[in-house]
Amino acid sequence: MRKIIHLRFMGLLWGCLGLIIFQACGQSAKSNSQNAAEVNDSTLLTGADQLDRYLPLLEGKKVGLMGNQTSIVGPEKEHVVDVLFREGVDLKFAFAPEHGFRGDIERGEKVSNEVDEQTGLPLYSLYGKNEKADSIVASVDVMIFDLQDVGARFYTYITSMHRVMQLCATHGKKLIVLDRPNPNGDQVDGPVRKDDKFKSNVSYHKIAMIHGLTVGELAKMINGERWLDGGAQCDLEVITVQNYHHGTPYELPVIPSPSLPNHLSVRLYMSLCLFEGTDISVGRGTDWPFQVLGYPDPVFGKFIFTPSSRPGMAAHVEQQGKTCYGLDLRSLDPQDQTFTLKYLIDFYQKAPFKDKFFVRPDFFDKLAGTDELRKQIIAGETEEQIKASWAADLATYKTMRKKYLLYSDFE
Repeated sequence: MRKIIHLRFMGLLWGCLGLIIFQACGQSAKSNSQNAAEVNDSTLLTGADQLDRYLPLLEGKKVGLMGNQTSIVGPEKEHVVDVLFREGVDLKFAFAPEHGFRGDIERGEKVSNEVDEQTGLPLYSLYGKNEKADSIVASVDVMIFDLQDVGARFYTYITSMHRVMQLCATHGKKLIVLDRPNPNGDQVDGPVRKDDKFKSNVSYHKIAMIHGLTVGELAKMINGERWLDGGAQCDLEVITVQNYHHGTPYELPVIPSPSLPNHLSVRLYMSLCLFEGTDISVGRGTDWPFQVLGYPDPVFGKFIFTPSSRPGMAAHVEQQGKTCYGLDLRSLDPQDQTFTLKYLIDFYQKAPFKDKFFVRPDFFDKLAGTDELRKQIIAGETEEQIKASWAADLATYKTMRKKYLLYSDFE
């Protein structure tokens, strides 16, 4: 009898211990699950990644898209076009910006109306004039904008967004912007564009040259400041990026255009693009565009490179086939690079041909958004003096910018 009671007691004891162990394991598993959820919850998700937020807006709608090779979804980098087709979205066409729908057209080259070979989707250019754009947009119910900007006023994808917004406002169509991080969103700098004398594809808005906005935030600014024709506003919805703020370092998963092949080039582009108004080579036609600087004169430095024509990347390059001397910036830390005038001022001061340094002065002024910068460099002003001259305008711009921020700021 005692043996039976003892066995029952031991069974009860082991049962209790088993329950305790099971509960402990359960708590541990629950804790691990919560930790995993916390990790997942902190993952940066672009607008395009969040299908559950925008697919319901497309149900039963005829849809148009403005996109290119940067319009990707998920870690597999699946093109948003393929995702939309798979999800049964009635996608009718796509607009292409500068560099084309697959990002393989050189700067400034004509983007033709064609058919995307991979999907059969009709493609139309919105880089430059397109007389059919109105009827094309009028044929759908909703437009989607999904392009990766780099944060500079002279990067023409934001000009294309303005045109899409104008078309949507004109024809009463909804625009959904699938927002993406700004890889240079941790800075606001440079001159604010002056009057419409300096308005062009590379200076379409009265914003700072390094504007510190995502495309979604800029779209809200365009609407809010009534910059569309006649002060119109478009029916706008921004699918915001999750777990992003303007201080978040962000390296683009896909190159945004042929001459910005890596994170360093994207960061240096802010400072080096102004050289496009000169004959100084920024490395187009090499493996290091926007990472080297040079000109066929040893006065500019000891580093040597020779630009060459590269179809699809750099068909027309400054100093093609000539030995250039200058600076090698390839070892710089990308995240340390913020907008600076030091390279431009240094090259101007070293140039033995100062009267011809700004060989395309009108284009330089459009890139800068003003003719004052060019005149200040010619006058020998320092970077500190030049930046002080635009400080008041920049402060006004920053105040306006704050009204449209969708994410925590870096300041």
